[in-house]
Amino acid sequence: MKYSTLSLKSMIKTRYPSFAFLLTAASITLAGTTSAQNISPPSGLDTVTIEQTRTIANELLGQLGQKLKSTMSAEGPEAAVSVCKEASPSIAKTLSAKHGAQMTRVGTRVRNPAMGTPNAWQKDALMQFEGRLAQGEAPATMEYWKVVNIDDGKRELHYAKAIMVQPICLSCHGAASEIPASLSEKIRLEYPQDQATGYSVGKLRGAVVVSKTLN
Repeated sequence: MKYSTLSLKSMIKTRYPSFAFLLTAASITLAGTTSAQNISPPSGLDTVTIEQTRTIANELLGQLGQKLKSTMSAEGPEAAVSVCKEASPSIAKTLSAKHGAQMTRVGTRVRNPAMGTPNAWQKDALMQFEGRLAQGEAPATMEYWKVVNIDDGKRELHYAKAIMVQPICLSCHGAASEIPASLSEKIRLEYPQDQATGYSVGKLRGAVVVSKTLN
């Protein structure tokens, strides 16, 4: 079934406002300022690595947004639930191979355990983000940086970029009682272990995370 541009926009606005953010994923508000551990890139980390790391974090959101936009134009918003489940891990895998890194999205509450469950350092990043937000840090460019020693004397970069909850996210991640019935059923079928509801505007949703071995 095809949707006109006007009818699609109207339907998304009135029935599925949370999916609007997926159409413009690169514009999702991300967070940060200057008063906590791991805010700035570690000294000695070269400028090229810093900028490449930031770029690939945004690239995941941008590519996923484009994929979801084309799907919703042709099939409607509920189809995007399946696309997000299938396309997001695929895009992350492709970008990881392209840039010689490991990248994914993780959540403070997990919707997709296959790719959204944070490991130890990612949990630390999310906890730091929560603390910085509680201290009044503005949600603009909040980042976590850390370089750790791994096997054989190698070093690994850990990077995270915070993702905040926006008003348009709430019909999918807000109070369960307020999610449209058909969308709620689709989420239940695709994500039977879903925990990613009950959020409110301004809360931390999760992060884009990148791990990269340094030469």
